[in-house]
Amino acid sequence: MIRLSFKIILVVFTLSFTYCKNGEKQDENLVIDDNTKQAVQETKLNAQNVFNSMPDRKLILKLIEDNKIDYNPDFLNDPNSVSKYTIEFYKAANLGIYGSDLSIANSFDQTQESMVFLKCVNSLAANIGVNNAFDQAMFDRMEANRENKDSTLEIITAAFKKADEILKVNNRPATSAVILTGSWVEGMYVSCQIAETANGEKIIKTIINQNESLKNIIIMLEASNLTDGTKFIIADLKSIRDAFEVAEANTVQNVETIKTIKEKITALRNKLIAGA
Repeated sequence: MIRLSFKIILVVFTLSFTYCKNGEKQDENLVIDDNTKQAVQETKLNAQNVFNSMPDRKLILKLIEDNKIDYNPDFLNDPNSVSKYTIEFYKAANLGIYGSDLSIANSFDQTQESMVFLKCVNSLAANIGVNNAFDQAMFDRMEANRENKDSTLEIITAAFKKADEILKVNNRPATSAVILTGSWVEGMYVSCQIAETANGEKIIKTIINQNESLKNIIIMLEASNLTDGTKFIIADLKSIRDAFEVAEANTVQNVETIKTIKEKITALRNKLIAGA
């Protein structure tokens, strides 16, 4: 089970970096004011900080190769839920979630499920205004390179970079930050689920080390001027951050150390995938 956990963390935080800038439509989650450009710049800066606090890619790839686990679709968001996301905030959050799920499914040679998750990503991206980044040509490239996991991850990452460029041009930091958050939450949720069973010290340590990424995600969301109806995500992430602080101070690192983190991340994920 260690293999899947580190694979997910690699996938999610590689993708997460590409989300953190800014589509072609007005951001419904954002209060447009004179601070918008500053918010965009702060979003870019803290996105870099999120990227810098990722686990080392080569180390993770080695850990992936050294361990084995079967693909488990139950850890991922239900593709049938995509139609219930009608508010832009939930579309953005679940674009991040499904983007992570797409990468995970593809990493385990799940071609059929990868296609299903790609359709989910396409649907949400179209509603947000970044559908040009995800098309059949992208999936064809993934299929052609499916034996090379690093290449398929790069293809998916490139698609999200393209989406990010569309968002950036239109100064939409809130949407970018929410997509990033969805990706981060999904990665931590699945990793915590697996860590509960595997109870490996390396997994626990890797999860706890993501506190720095979380801090920068919170800063990005606070700079994005979210509307009142969506600010709950900041409060929930701050509560998760507090749980991380307790875990970091704990000299014993086992599954009990991250119990509160897991519970709070699960609660937030449940809110995001419930949608509206």
